[in-house]
Amino acid sequence: MKKSTRLNLLIALAYCITLIGGMFLGYKFLKDQGFQVQKDVKYANTEEEKVEDIIHLIKKKYVDDINADNLKHLPIDSLLHQLDPHSAYLPPTEAFELSEALEGNFEGVGVEYYILNDTLLVTNVVKDGPAFLSGLKQGDKILKVDTTVVSGRMLPRSQMMGRIKGKKGTSVQLTVLHPGTTTPITLNVKRGKVEVSSIDAAYMMNQETAYIRIGKFGATTDTDFGNAVKNLKVKGMKKMVLDLRDNGGGYLTAATSLANQFFPENKLIVYTQGKHDPRTDYFTTGGGEFEQGKLAVLINENSASASEIFAGAIQDLNRGVIIGRRSFGKGLVQEQFAFEDGSAVNLTIARYYTPSGRSIQKPYKKGYKAYQQEIEERLNNGELTAESEKADSLLSNMPYITKDGKKVFAGGGIQPDIYVKLDTVGYNKFYATLLQKKIFIDFVFETLADRYTSDYLNRAVNVFNISDRDYVDFLKFVESRKIPIDTKQLIPAKPLIYKNLKLMLYKYYLGDSGYFKAHNQSDPMIKQALGYLASN
Repeated sequence: MKKSTRLNLLIALAYCITLIGGMFLGYKFLKDQGFQVQKDVKYANTEEEKVEDIIHLIKKKYVDDINADNLKHLPIDSLLHQLDPHSAYLPPTEAFELSEALEGNFEGVGVEYYILNDTLLVTNVVKDGPAFLSGLKQGDKILKVDTTVVSGRMLPRSQMMGRIKGKKGTSVQLTVLHPGTTTPITLNVKRGKVEVSSIDAAYMMNQETAYIRIGKFGATTDTDFGNAVKNLKVKGMKKMVLDLRDNGGGYLTAATSLANQFFPENKLIVYTQGKHDPRTDYFTTGGGEFEQGKLAVLINENSASASEIFAGAIQDLNRGVIIGRRSFGKGLVQEQFAFEDGSAVNLTIARYYTPSGRSIQKPYKKGYKAYQQEIEERLNNGELTAESEKADSLLSNMPYITKDGKKVFAGGGIQPDIYVKLDTVGYNKFYATLLQKKIFIDFVFETLADRYTSDYLNRAVNVFNISDRDYVDFLKFVESRKIPIDTKQLIPAKPLIYKNLKLMLYKYYLGDSGYFKAHNQSDPMIKQALGYLASN
């Protein structure tokens, strides 16, 4: 396959993760985290003072020996990139948003929205949050925030979000238009703490097997998971498919706490070690909700950090089967140090090792840019699509032998027990263009959502597909956006278009849970997992 074609595929696949996954707010995928936070110490404020403090931290805390004095003349970002790909500087806004996302709550009104034709369209209202209690509903259009008109203004998304979010206890006045009405109403919303679960979906797939998807490892993951398992046990769960695909990580303690749910006490889950950080072992305490029962864990190339810690423990201790593709390979531990202005630095202090002693971290000696493009390289060399023997190349490495005599392999990331290739049929330049220009989401919000109801979609999840009329109207919508229709590329992309519109429709009406119920109907990894659990 030509490199340009592969690049188009990569673009399309990347957009599938962010768009088809329904992450309308764009901050669920925490790609490079897995750290502890030092909250009480505040470091310098100016750029020059920050560099001096970072140099001091490197000498005192960094995972490896390094001559930090040689880095003094570099800007902060370049300085940190000289160390490793995951030591990073976070401006104040990013540091604050990351902390909120991992803590499992934030201060605001509890609403997700999408900017449709320069208008804020409410796509989800968090149940029992401030907006929900004030009467804001899915499908509402927000016209004004306080006295500022936001509809039709072409305001940057950051400005729109900033006007709605705010400190707990403060109020915001929203002028909204309910669907099917012509007269706006005003809602006074008092901002507060909004609880956000790290469980994207949890439901029974058949009489014995449950599906649970964890989107990130945050402060509440263990509690959220425990509650989900209790509910599913009541419904007859004896087997579990745990989906960690595209889970970029989070808190180390969240991963170890989750492992406690699956193992008896005194099992080594992971250990960390660095130049200035002595070996620390993390053991299970027992008493979890799912110590018995068959388990299949799904991972892919975007499963990172805490996801890999958990998957590595499951694999090394032979607790379940790992299905999918080799994980990201992020095995460096960061500690966060805060500056006075709200910014922070995440500095690598140690490495993760699985119970058998495997380092999770993939190589980064070729430099920061090459490291950032490593997933693209997996696509180019056929590892993701099984177009070459590269998919099995890590199996030629010297294996590690677990206590049970099982062979497991290192080389960066967690290699699955059962490989499932990435299906790229139909992914082409035309389809990538539709994704990039957000045509699917816009069509669903503008047209398709009015043709169906949530009750109907919920009842028909096993058999539903969009109609031929919907498809024809979609093509008209594409043309109205001045996008040329390439017939040669449209034909192979047609099944994907049908599927994508269905998933976006389910996301809009039934949230993450509905999206994954619909998605899993034809997912090859789910099929492999169900087959394995049924036969073992």
